[in-house]
Order: sequence, then structure tokens, then C-alpha cells
Amino acid sequence: MKLLILDAGHCLSLALAREANRRGDTELVIEEGVALDPERLADVAPDAVLIPPLVRPSQVAPASVTSHAEAVEACLEFCQQARVPLVWCVADELYEDGADAPIDEPVIPEPRDESLRRLVKTGDRIRAGLPHYLIVRLGPLFALDGRGAWLTELIDTLMAGQEVRAAEDVIFCPTSADAAALALIGMLQQLDCGADAWGAYHLAGTEPVSAYTFTSVVRTQLATRLEGLGRPAELGTLKALNHHHDQPLRRVLNCRRVLDAFGVHQKPWRLELGRMLDSWCQAYQAQEAS
Repeated sequence: MKLLILDAGHCLSLALAREANRRGDTELVIEEGVALDPERLADVAPDAVLIPPLVRPSQVAPASVTSHAEAVEACLEFCQQARVPLVWCVADELYEDGADAPIDEPVIPEPRDESLRRLVKTGDRIRAGLPHYLIVRLGPLFALDGRGAWLTELIDTLMAGQEVRAAEDVIFCPTSADAAALALIGMLQQLDCGADAWGAYHLAGTEPVSAYTFTSVVRTQLATRLEGLGRPAELGTLKALNHHHDQPLRRVLNCRRVLDAFGVHQKPWRLELGRMLDSWCQAYQAQEAS
């Protein structure tokens, strides 16, 4: 199976490259940006085109959201012409108001923010324009490298002794970029082998937590590992923020459909976090030794 991945510097693109390198059944061609040239698409002739999610769409400039949406829609047009499946990943932030219960895949986001509504419109065009597509909604991605690698940003800030501010009243499911890459390739392999399961899916880690709790766990585990290495550090402090005073905003994705259709189990974020922190500490120790 050959996949054309856009946005080379994205943390999900790098995770997909690592996963493909461990396998003998998947070939990746990775493009630098999100823009796709139709001649390039014809030359590569992939089994699917995959676009990573826009990082923190609710926090970036509206022009950046519009640019991303237009690039995705251009890819859609080229995929229509070439009859190539399109996989578009999107952040869970489109569910702007959250929900009391876990959010199922058929629930189309209805954000109030105009920029986020622009992304929903893009999703509508994909559903209407392609018979073979995946719209994959992801929780906040964390990784050690690449754009949007939330974990690296946290570690760098803490190691610099700077304060980290995080909301304690926004509940979501942190999602490992490595786990998402493993699931996506597994899903596409099954679809390439004839599985008739195109559509919208949710991929997110287990155990919903607040941003503040996730950050607190990162800080505690990082401090413990550094002390074990004999290199304790004065890590930055944490400050809890509250944006929703009446009740917490819950943005929890129900991932049952991806389990039923593809047998994909969500990986616990605590296990993925521990593995990544071990890798970071090994690299840190090697760098200190050199």
C-alpha cells in the first residue's frame, strides 16, 4: 500500500513515517506542505492521500484556518478527478461546546466560531464529493517531535523553569501521535484489502482528563525520571485556569465505531506518555554525557 502524506513537519506525519519504517507493507511519500499538485498526484499514484489536522484551530488566526480549508478542498478536487481516497484528520476542537456524554461519530460539529464552521463546511464537501473518504477526528495530539508536538512544548517549558498554564475545566482525551499513526495505517490496510468501512471515525486515548491534570502528570513523571538519573531539575510551576465557571466543558470522543469496524483499541495515554518520557530521558542523558 502506498500513501501520500501531506504536511511533512507535522507530528502525525513524522509518526506515520516511523510506523511505516517498521513495516514492510506500507510505502509513504511525504510532501512538504498541504498544497497538492495534480501532476504530482498522478505521478505518485497513491492508494490514499492523508492530511494531518490543523494544529489548535480554535487558537490560530482565521486566515490560517481558511488557508488550510482551501488547501484541503483543492486536494478533494484532485482526488475526485483521480479517484483516489482522501483521509482528512481534524481536531476535536470543532466540538466547540462539548457534550455531557461521549460524542459519537455521526454527530456533525456545530461550532459557533466562524473559523471552525469553515472546517465543518470542508468536511461536508468531502462527504458529498467522494465515495471513499475518511474523516478522522482526533483528541489533542502529543508527541516528542514535529509541529503540534504538545509534549515537547510542555517539557521544554518546564525544563526552562517557566510557568505552564492549563485549563482544569476543559476535559478531553489526550491522543498519542504514534498510536494514531498505528491505527490509521491499520485502518487503511484493511480498506485497501476490500473492507467497506469508509466514513467518519474518532481516534482518541482512553481516560478523559483536564489539560491541567495531563500537564501535572507530565511534570510529576518528568521530575521522577530526572531524579532517578541523578539530574534533578527545578521544573517550572503549573497554574490552573478556569474558563467555564458553571460546569467543565467535556470534549470526549466516543471511539466505539473504530473498534467495531476495524478492531482498533485506543491506547491509554498514560502508557504512551510514560514510553515517550522514557525515550526523552534516554536522549537527554546521552546528550548530557556527550
